[in-house]
Amino acid sequence: MKIRVVVVDDSALVRGLLSEIINRQPDMECVGAAADPLLAREMIRTLNPDVITLDIEMPRMDGIDFLSRLMRLRPMPVVMVSTLTERGAEVTLKALELGAVDFVAKPKIGVSDGLRQLGDDITEKIRTAAKAHVRRLLQPAPPAPGAAVARPAAPAMLGRLSTEKIIFIGASTGGTEATREVLVQLPADAPAVLITQHMPPGFTKSYAARLNSLCRIRVAEGSDGERVLPGHAYIAPGGFHMSVERSGANYIVRVRDGEPVNRHKPSVEVLFQSAARIVGPNALGVMLTGMGADGAKAMREMRDAGSWNVVQDEASCVVFGMPREAIAHGAAHEVMPLLQIAPKLIERLRSTAGMSTTRV
Repeated sequence: MKIRVVVVDDSALVRGLLSEIINRQPDMECVGAAADPLLAREMIRTLNPDVITLDIEMPRMDGIDFLSRLMRLRPMPVVMVSTLTERGAEVTLKALELGAVDFVAKPKIGVSDGLRQLGDDITEKIRTAAKAHVRRLLQPAPPAPGAAVARPAAPAMLGRLSTEKIIFIGASTGGTEATREVLVQLPADAPAVLITQHMPPGFTKSYAARLNSLCRIRVAEGSDGERVLPGHAYIAPGGFHMSVERSGANYIVRVRDGEPVNRHKPSVEVLFQSAARIVGPNALGVMLTGMGADGAKAMREMRDAGSWNVVQDEASCVVFGMPREAIAHGAAHEVMPLLQIAPKLIERLRSTAGMSTTRV
């Protein structure tokens, strides 16, 4: 059975190019192309596609409004077609929050050639989306008039835990929201967190800023040579590999260009290998939702070096590929639902307080 795709974009050129790219694949077909969300709504009803590609900026109803309604009323896999701009990045992150599986970024110039070059990326993400576990977007109930809005309780501070401890997180498809769920539960004095999320250049800065506005810890893109500090999270910049190194008594962030590893840049493999080599038993590894196997072997290396590792379970993943591979490599000490991961990390840190092992 071929993957049935509906393309939604206000540009006739883009609709034609995406249809052509999709129809060249032996395992998928473009069954419809709509110029705006209102036409798309009718196509979805009559054609029942497996995946839709959705432009963000369109007439009559923008892509975000349409996505929000779609995920409440008829949840289905959506790949957003974004723009490589700061606003495009912010709106794309909102789309992922609303339940879009993934996104591709249209080039600013030379749309025709640019989309053709992105053909493999687009079709791979459509294949991934077709297998994704998509959840209904729940509309929060409005608060009663005059009622105070309840805020989540702040997690208890961890106190004088070793500053040697570092949490390492790897994620891909579905990972922007999964990583947020972990970070927002961490107290302000949590150990440092280093994160590799598969994301292209131009998007990680907006992603870090969004997380920083939601979390008690400080979140920013990693900068080469900066000191790794408790209460801070460092996100690998799109298009660069990030790792950890030792500089005297301190850990530092290393950001480097280089060839893709496992077809990714940044690569989870690069970050986790450095965790195994440099941090060893003071590392805590976390593998979240994502397609493929990036980081699985290196997570096993972390375990062999004495780290403690937790992996997201299948039921709570958008895509179970990377966690499944980590489990298959024997890398996981625990496999659990997403919402239990941060409490388990905190429990583990409390239970091992004072047991840090200095690596020189």
